[in-house]
Amino acid sequence: MIVSAFTTRGLSADVLRLVLAEHELVIGEIILEEVERALTTKLHMPREFVAGALARLRDCHVQPTARTPKGSPVRDPDDARILATALAASADLLVTGDRHFLDVRDRIQGITVTDPRGFWGMHRGKRA
Repeated sequence: MIVSAFTTRGLSADVLRLVLAEHELVIGEIILEEVERALTTKLHMPREFVAGALARLRDCHVQPTARTPKGSPVRDPDDARILATALAASADLLVTGDRHFLDVRDRIQGITVTDPRGFWGMHRGKRA
């Protein structure tokens, strides 16, 4: 979601702007590594663009990557570390487009997992 927020217009960009304006973004060091890798390697974005995006994200609460607990409902090791990091940061909400998280969200305790559209709907519901 964060990579698309920086590289496209649309819902992900709107969600990131809303979170930065009205909420506390907690981002894991592991996410910063993934964002840098995706922007640099996959999307071949200019070095200055990548540096600017990472600097903006580092202005937020950056949580060190947590160790993965046994029995994580997420099978992918990197995703399990992301979940462990969110839990270690006491995050209330994990907004992701990753199916690995969304498919097991009912088995994740202590944090609400939603996609960008779900977050947008939650936010709009609060304002109504």
